[in-house]
Amino acid sequence: MSLWLNSGVPATEVARRAGHGVAVLLKIYAHCIDGQTDANQRITDALGTHDASPEPGGEGDGDGGQAS
Repeated sequence: MSLWLNSGVPATEVARRAGHGVAVLLKIYAHCIDGQTDANQRITDALGTHDASPEPGGEGDGDGGQAS
């Protein structure tokens, strides 16, 4: 199953084929999934930001500073 996950098969499909729920599957196989070491960089790239660790309450809190 770790081969399937690392090949890009969605966790939902792997869980269905294994007869598990996604939560159980990921609890068992999370340590086997490749690419975990660069997770912060992948998140940063996806968000299009340059700072991987914004300070709490900073501009990146999602409210845009606009009152409605």
